[in-house]
Amino acid sequence: MEEDRNTFETLEAAFVEGRLSRRELLRRSALIGASAAAAHLLGSLGLATPARAQGTPKKGGTLVIAKESELDILDPHSAGGWVTWRVSKQMHEGLIDEDLTQANVPYPKLIPKLATSWDVSKDSLTYTFKLRKGVKFHDDTPFDAAAVKYNIDRCAAKDVPQFYARANAYTTWIWQFLKEVKTPDEGTVQIVLREPYGDFLRQLVQGGGGAAVFISPTALKKYGNEGIAEHPTGTGPFRFVERVRGEKVVTERNPNYWGTPAYLDRIIDRPMPEPAARMTALQAGEVDMIYVPHPDGIAELKTKGFRLEQGPAPHVWYFAFNLRDKNYQDIRVRRAINMAIDREGMAKQLLKGTAVAARGLQAPCCPSYDPNFKDYPYDPAQAKKLLAEAGFPNGFETVWQTSVDGSGQLIPVPMAEWIQRDLAKIGIRMKLRTYEWITYIGYWIKGMDDASNKVGGQQMSWGMTSDYWLDIVTNSSHIAPAGGVGQNGGYYTGADAMLNQARGEMEGQARRPLPEDQPEAQGGRPRGADHQRPRAAHAEPQGEGLRARAGGVVRHDHGLARVSVRVGPGGVSLPG
Repeated sequence: MEEDRNTFETLEAAFVEGRLSRRELLRRSALIGASAAAAHLLGSLGLATPARAQGTPKKGGTLVIAKESELDILDPHSAGGWVTWRVSKQMHEGLIDEDLTQANVPYPKLIPKLATSWDVSKDSLTYTFKLRKGVKFHDDTPFDAAAVKYNIDRCAAKDVPQFYARANAYTTWIWQFLKEVKTPDEGTVQIVLREPYGDFLRQLVQGGGGAAVFISPTALKKYGNEGIAEHPTGTGPFRFVERVRGEKVVTERNPNYWGTPAYLDRIIDRPMPEPAARMTALQAGEVDMIYVPHPDGIAELKTKGFRLEQGPAPHVWYFAFNLRDKNYQDIRVRRAINMAIDREGMAKQLLKGTAVAARGLQAPCCPSYDPNFKDYPYDPAQAKKLLAEAGFPNGFETVWQTSVDGSGQLIPVPMAEWIQRDLAKIGIRMKLRTYEWITYIGYWIKGMDDASNKVGGQQMSWGMTSDYWLDIVTNSSHIAPAGGVGQNGGYYTGADAMLNQARGEMEGQARRPLPEDQPEAQGGRPRGADHQRPRAAHAEPQGEGLRARAGGVVRHDHGLARVSVRVGPGGVSLPG
């Protein structure tokens, strides 16, 4: 009986993480006599019956989406957060992309975008891209090799007029090993690196913290590095119309798009930080779609005929420790905190099964994700013992910070308060600072020991479909300089040798075991608690749903989507 229970829990995690189809979940559950448990799981997620296409998609109409926070600037080289990237990605494109049309894959494969093909030299240093012909930016500027070089130089070449320090800071993880960009002809670009970078191609398709996409050089020259954020000009299937901060961002179909035209006429993205406000707007018909419904409200939405659609996303909700804070410098303290937090309880009770407790730091949809990895167990007694051994028999006081909303965030304050309660049980008295998303991300990226806002811990919901994400958040090369920005806000330094070795090993070499080895070498995992947010949640009127794919960004064009969407005038319909 216990063995069957454990087997079903494994099946449940695999389904929620997107590694197991609905049909396979039902089949395997039946083999161990757990059909009722499987049916209950599907019912709790609003997936008791498979989604069906509702008629033939029609062109036209406006889709109104309620976002979980205000957006950052609309400069894709210089913005943070997936909530902004979901909008920028409609307008801007890169050389390659991910195939997000396939369900139940461990991670998406790479496909051509503005480049039709690419080749990597034998020494793994030169990447040659053949560019798509006939592509134009929204302002009618031709997309060619010169435009590619102009954009990359903006982010990486400090000696050119268009260089932008903010873009450089946000995209360092992409271009840090760049040697030069060559343009043999207008249809060919060669990106030459100083050293092998195993995940370079995969980094070209990431977003959420600076992105390798392209802006019209004409627009950049016209509006400048600061002004382009108010006039985003890419090559994508939608083009910019207007932004009213705190109210909406409006985009419209690009009539001259090089690929298959989008179904929609317009998209209106409305920031609504309060989950209750988003759900009220959905029920009132003010919006057609919402992100991140509150876990407590999902059952009510389903009873009223709305559908919850979910898909695996490369997100882990984690806390990083400030290793310059004396309270966290002993490995036993960090291990104690991990063992003090009831992650399973948070996922099932607070989040109502809409997330699963994390297994390690890497998220689903990442090549090195190991669903069988055994993380620290929930053991408050052992946690108290470790604290005492580290010299804190009575615990200590500390300050952590969190956003109240934001990109990829579920209910961050209640989640942080859950941790606060668990830590109090072992004597750690944690005070919590809270900020709205844009303010928070400004503090987060400076690091926890910055003079403007020193704290002992801070959370983030992040991840990538790339093993290299672990390097970004733990390699010392990503520590923010004084007054600058960086993604290693905890000042981790102990794993550089392994991370550097893994980074230089190319596809097919033995590089995958290294990432999960890293946290122990560092002295404990670099977070207090983390929850994979494996599925981006959407609520739609019953009969008008979304098909879930591996990823976390929505594309509203035809079939090129993290969540593939075709839209008619009346709302969102499933692809046929």
